[in-house]
Amino acid sequence: MSSTFIAILLLITFVLFIGYILKGGNLMIGFFVMAILWAVIGLVPFNTAIQKIFAEPATNYGATIIYIVFGSWFGRVLVESGIAPAISEATNKVGRKQPLLAAILVSLVTMFIFVSAYGVGSVIAIGVILLPIMLSVGVPRDIAATAFSMSIGAPMYINVVLYNQIKVFFPKASYDSHYLQFGIVAMIVQILAVVIFLFIFRKRINPANAEMNLEVIGAGTNNQAAINNVPKIAYIIPIVPVLMNMLFHWDAVPALTVATIIAMLLTGKMRHYKEFLNFMNGTIKQAISDIAGLVMFLMSLAMFTGAASLNASRFKPIFEAILPNSHLILAIALGILAPLALFRGPLHVWGAGAATAAVLSGTGLFNDPFLLPLLYVPTLMAVSVDITQSWNVWELDYMKVQSKDFLKYGVPVMWIVSIINEFLVYKFFG
Repeated sequence: MSSTFIAILLLITFVLFIGYILKGGNLMIGFFVMAILWAVIGLVPFNTAIQKIFAEPATNYGATIIYIVFGSWFGRVLVESGIAPAISEATNKVGRKQPLLAAILVSLVTMFIFVSAYGVGSVIAIGVILLPIMLSVGVPRDIAATAFSMSIGAPMYINVVLYNQIKVFFPKASYDSHYLQFGIVAMIVQILAVVIFLFIFRKRINPANAEMNLEVIGAGTNNQAAINNVPKIAYIIPIVPVLMNMLFHWDAVPALTVATIIAMLLTGKMRHYKEFLNFMNGTIKQAISDIAGLVMFLMSLAMFTGAASLNASRFKPIFEAILPNSHLILAIALGILAPLALFRGPLHVWGAGAATAAVLSGTGLFNDPFLLPLLYVPTLMAVSVDITQSWNVWELDYMKVQSKDFLKYGVPVMWIVSIINEFLVYKFFG
């Protein structure tokens, strides 16, 4: 079979998979089946498939799972110690009269934090405090989850950690002042879209539903005794992991561990040894239970990513045949086609889009400083609203939001943002 025919078959299965997801299909099963299908259709040798699709991708994901475990434990300690409910209640009092303003401020704070913070551990550490705050002022769970994810995605344009990851595909690109000008403008475009999104759905914000939504995610504020025992200084605990990373360049694991210990210390959970042991063991068990399903999903996702990487070269003939020569046409085309980055598709550089990056770079028609932001825009659409992004998966599970609702609200907003930002790519680098 020719590579073009195989690529068409792969795309057909991909479209069917998207339909399966939109109908509410199980993601873990879906990605596992897709990994098998892409191995078979892509004619991947049996031993190669076993090692490169079903073994190495899963075992290599171990570090990410460790971050998830420690982030989940930190979040559970914030809840059980009373810190998260206390901050939520304080914000609820401040934001009750202006809930829309409070939601916008939370989005801006999220954007500010993730200018430098990165990774699923940081997202969990911040999410377990900021998401309940949005719920506490009456923002519905689906709207809050979507706004939070897009607010994380906005600063990724200038997040040096993620930039260096995509730079692997385009080594001649540079994180310089010219790129930063583009990145800042693109970030502003996306965060303004988040603000407009919240404004459009402002009538759905209802403080009367706050307690119900908080109870659904297990962050209810009805433990008044625990709230009253939380000293005001403990309110800064949620940003301690981020500060440790920003100031001392600590890894997420020690940063989360130190923050967790400080949280227990400040709230009196370490006052008595037996009480401390019970609290620690209880929160650890609950934290791991909270993420058990997520971990198994990530394993199946890693397997599909492995299959996509092995089949990336299959898409080369298709892209070579349709590739335009104009910078403007290419930028507009990728803006319009940006949703193809979803589900690790052909415009997501950390998915099947690895082939797109290789083809575009290999043609020599376009330079790396142009190609990097060109593919960064659709990739960041996926980072912002794709249900295969690890922290988005955690968020949907934490917020008890259906994937189809998350996509329904997030994709249209990010599609518009992508078209605008691709035009900016042309203006800055074309």
